[in-house]
Amino acid sequence: MLIREEFEKREKSFMSPFGYLSSESRGRMKEEKPCPVRTAFQQDKDRIVYSNAFRRLKHKTQVFLTPLCDEYRTRLTHTLEVAQISRTIARAMFFNEDLAEAIALGHDLGHTPFGHSGEVVLQEIYSRSFSHPKQSLRVVDILENNGKGLNLTHEVRDGILKHSKGYGMIFPDDPNEQACTVEGRIVRLADIMAYVNHDLDDAMRSGVISEEQIPESCSTILGHNYWERATTMVKDLIFSSKFSDNEQCLRMSDEVYSAVITLREFLYENVYRSPIVHKEFVKAKKVLSELYTYFLNDEKMLKKELEKMEIRRSDCDAQSNERLACDFVASMTDRYALNLYTEIFFPSPVV
Repeated sequence: MLIREEFEKREKSFMSPFGYLSSESRGRMKEEKPCPVRTAFQQDKDRIVYSNAFRRLKHKTQVFLTPLCDEYRTRLTHTLEVAQISRTIARAMFFNEDLAEAIALGHDLGHTPFGHSGEVVLQEIYSRSFSHPKQSLRVVDILENNGKGLNLTHEVRDGILKHSKGYGMIFPDDPNEQACTVEGRIVRLADIMAYVNHDLDDAMRSGVISEEQIPESCSTILGHNYWERATTMVKDLIFSSKFSDNEQCLRMSDEVYSAVITLREFLYENVYRSPIVHKEFVKAKKVLSELYTYFLNDEKMLKKELEKMEIRRSDCDAQSNERLACDFVASMTDRYALNLYTEIFFPSPVV
């Protein structure tokens, strides 16, 4: 028996009947021979971690742009926190840990530089339908691996596409917004658990808010620091969810759910929309919009930059220059965008 088959057999022996077995994956976009050592979802994790897009996350903003303090979260550390929370929940509920982790590791691969300001500017100048979940799917399907994509499983791709809720409902009513696996739905919840906690932590570190401003109900119910709040949310989800023949539902208790909603509203009003954060986002939008326009009108430079990112033009011949310029801007890190903007638009000193 192959090592992979041993793992698949082990999954069947302990996993909840509501978890998704690796051996029952709906497969990949392009059929390929299974790995003799790793399950399909273990293989997906490796492909994501070794991708260029994953490495770029270390220099992409979470909330605070180009922070000088090393302790602020980046898109990479956010991703790792989501992955850890997802795995903890999946393990405790006897679901597929590898599937949950793979989705979490890939969920933000298509995120723009400068946080959500980058997403907003591409919605304004490229397409209203642009979103980082769709771009993340495009990264793993097309842009990575020299334009060949990572050829991930259907379940991981589905979870990546449906991980985000924006400012919408945490538990969506529309089945079309829900991942096809419970592991994918766990990642959606782990994402919000991670960002409401670490964004609050970073906001206090930056001085944008003080601890005294946090709604009292949130501190009383969820806890007074990052670890207490995260632990409360994770435990509450695990012990409040119901999975049986008659009911299959991820949920939180009314008390904790209400506190999470209150905390998210507090962050939107006092952090994400604060004058300090918004002022920097306006600057970032100017940088990205001007870079987009520049490369849209210079096909030779666009091709050169795409090759640097190992996205071969020949793989994208059917795509418009607008689509390629969008891919380039979305793929950039914060510091790459700033350096490139300086190089293109700032005058060079005469030597």
